[in-house]
Amino acid sequence: MRLTKDVIQKLLDMNEGFVKTTESVGRNFRETNYYLIKGGKLLVRSVGKTSWADSRFDKNTIADIDQTRRFLKKVIEALKTDGIN
Repeated sequence: MRLTKDVIQKLLDMNEGFVKTTESVGRNFRETNYYLIKGGKLLVRSVGKTSWADSRFDKNTIADIDQTRRFLKKVIEALKTDGIN
């Protein structure tokens, strides 16, 4: 399936409420990403910390089209795709 803008929007609309969590752990880094499809957009919340004392972070963003495309490619098997070519 080719993920054009129209197909991406259809997938987002069909999968309202889809939630996915990923975690990255490195030597001096830990990050948890929470993904939520809501209102036809992919919302991303990143929470984590590094080895520095004041390095905790918690940020919310709306994924752009390229980030959304990469995310959908990774989770396409778990999404509803009925009727999309």
